[in-house]
Amino acid sequence: MACFLLLKAVKHTEVLAPVHGKSIMEVCVFFLYAMILLPGIAASVHQVKSFLNHTAYLSCYFPNSQKTDIKDLRVFWQKDAVEVVHEVYHGQEKHDNLSPKYINRTKMDMDKWTLQLLNAGIVDEGQYSCIIQHRDKGSPKVIHTSECLLHIIANYSQPEIEWLHTGELKPNEYLNLSCSSSGGYPEPKQMTWLISHENETSRHMGPMDVSQDVVTKLYNVTSKLNITVPTNTRTNISCLLHLGEQLGSLVSVPLVIEIQREEREQAKTDFFGPLIAVIVLITFLLAFVILKKNRNISSTNHNAVLVAQVDAGIENESMSIDIFQKEECSRIETKFF
Repeated sequence: MACFLLLKAVKHTEVLAPVHGKSIMEVCVFFLYAMILLPGIAASVHQVKSFLNHTAYLSCYFPNSQKTDIKDLRVFWQKDAVEVVHEVYHGQEKHDNLSPKYINRTKMDMDKWTLQLLNAGIVDEGQYSCIIQHRDKGSPKVIHTSECLLHIIANYSQPEIEWLHTGELKPNEYLNLSCSSSGGYPEPKQMTWLISHENETSRHMGPMDVSQDVVTKLYNVTSKLNITVPTNTRTNISCLLHLGEQLGSLVSVPLVIEIQREEREQAKTDFFGPLIAVIVLITFLLAFVILKKNRNISSTNHNAVLVAQVDAGIENESMSIDIFQKEECSRIETKFF
């Protein structure tokens, strides 16, 4: 299988001549030795992370405790046991058998036994094997192998909250929000809403819409929230994008919402209060004027009555005097006659 893969890589590069003075069959034999001895030599897989379009560093982790001359070694890097990534043949870098997409994209630091993969892309994710063979008497011998699993990271944009509600938000009305982040890799784990008010924080995990660009392979993520916000309380709303345990999380700028019902009622009171006070004052003034007017009318009527009574008394008294005088005259006339 390894020989077949190597022949496939050679076919892609259209190189059919012997490799550095060696036949293709000898190179196949090398890979066969590597695949046979690999299970007993390979250590644990090393996790390597690299940012998108940056240089990825893959180490062979070769101690070279024997101080072996590099000219006596052959170093091969391959990806997923399918593609030849880099080759150092007896101290010289060779490119004849490389997969086309790795040509002029790799460098080997032999002092640190580290492969530099330039302009690492998402398609470069995968498992890389470093195989070191020592040229000795007889058949070449694999003396070291190591495995690196490359992960590509692309930074997501900071999550941003968008207000989907139109018009002024009223008490007990549903609040519609959307939170989105774009241009990231790998696929996010989850997006969580954090709602804080009165020293209490609650979490809401709404449905998350994830899409991947067919060309860049980068992800865009959106989540929506539909809740009611309490009145007379300062509410902070944030959304948290979870990228995984090792990648951490991204948080949005908090959205602050405060609906003051009492302030609105107070505004009405501030407007109608003075108006009501003026109306009441005018009412009291009108009542006072009317009352005073009524009192004046009553007083006038009472005085008129008194005057009438006095006039009536005087008139009665005059009538009494006239009657008395007439009676006296009658008595005198009677005596005279």
